[in-house]
Amino acid sequence: MEKIRSTKIYSEIGKLESVVIHSPGAEVENMTPQNVERALYSDILNLTVAKKEYVQLKSILEKLSTVFEVRELLQDILRNNKVKETLIKKICENEDKFNIIDYLLDLNEKDLSRQLIEGVSMKKNNLTNFLNKERYSLKPLHNFFYTRDAAISIFDDVFIGKMASPIRHRETLIMEAIFNYHPIFDTKTITSYSLNSDISNTSIEGGDLLVVSDDVILVGIGARTTSQGVDSLLEYIKKIKGKTHIIVQELPLKPESFIHLDMVFTLLDKDLCMIYDPVIMKMNKYQTIHIYVEGGKVKKIKEEKNILQALENIGISLKPLYCGGRKDQWVQEREQWHSGANFFAVAPGKVIGYARNTNTVEELSQNGFEIIKAKDIIKNNIDIHKYDKYMITLDGSELPRGGGGARCMTMPVKRKAVKM
Repeated sequence: MEKIRSTKIYSEIGKLESVVIHSPGAEVENMTPQNVERALYSDILNLTVAKKEYVQLKSILEKLSTVFEVRELLQDILRNNKVKETLIKKICENEDKFNIIDYLLDLNEKDLSRQLIEGVSMKKNNLTNFLNKERYSLKPLHNFFYTRDAAISIFDDVFIGKMASPIRHRETLIMEAIFNYHPIFDTKTITSYSLNSDISNTSIEGGDLLVVSDDVILVGIGARTTSQGVDSLLEYIKKIKGKTHIIVQELPLKPESFIHLDMVFTLLDKDLCMIYDPVIMKMNKYQTIHIYVEGGKVKKIKEEKNILQALENIGISLKPLYCGGRKDQWVQEREQWHSGANFFAVAPGKVIGYARNTNTVEELSQNGFEIIKAKDIIKNNIDIHKYDKYMITLDGSELPRGGGGARCMTMPVKRKAVKM
């Protein structure tokens, strides 16, 4: 049996050791123009192209770390009949689909894993179902390849997200079950409802939470994470009873490309970050709040000028690089829309992002990053271990249209320690 993995995430940039991903499947195309908005997309992706692009990301991650697939992990835990029954009942209760429990229980683990992700077709075996315009009893999980949001690695635990949209709630139940029951993981899951009984206005998603160091966390609040969601995280931090700085950044609700903090701010190296300048530095009407927790109590809460200044005040100095470059705000807006600020670090100064954001790529190049095509690494034309600092560029015509980048599509489980 493979070595048991404990959760250890104390930074955004420590050398990646293991990561959970979900390769997009039929669920991505199991929609129509009429329900595309409900699926949180602005258009229907071409699955054939999206798969080819995603294979680049997966292939790179496999060269650098241990990679776990959600579908395979789910299939593994469903071999346990007790886990299978518990998860099915939770999902059907959450989605008010008690009438399909027996059908799901009769499925083998492979078919059940597939249908829980790709959707359970509605059987038109009575008048009510025949007249129902829905195609699925359990709707497809169109957004599940963004594994970042449903389960959040923080320190030694996994914080289960509370998704803003009901269409994504099943993702959190699946991820919670995987980390609770899969024998490969030795970790503890934390949920919002275990911290606060009133979760009516609570939502918190992984794209809004960045672990900077062992005592500094960044959180965005906006379209997907509420202040109540941050308060549930605050309760978790208070229980640790150490010293922790939580820096909260308010985000615009529009456009949809601002859904998470990691769409406007990500860490690149010990002293470098990528920012979308108009939001992070110039939109002063959106507050930056600094919460300091010590000994299980909030000792200080105050407003800061911006994220970079708040970090500077606690001894973390970061040089900003600019999504879309520095010359034209129109270009910055275009590249931010296509996840130009959304980078995933595999080690300090070693990051993955989209090739299509050419001005952002040039910004990295001018600041010492070797620009390397993913396909050249996959074909073994380049040895990336020769470079101290690099950006691996992914082809990205379809994947960015789903609304996320390399960080959105990765849920790191373990990183090596790094001193910020």
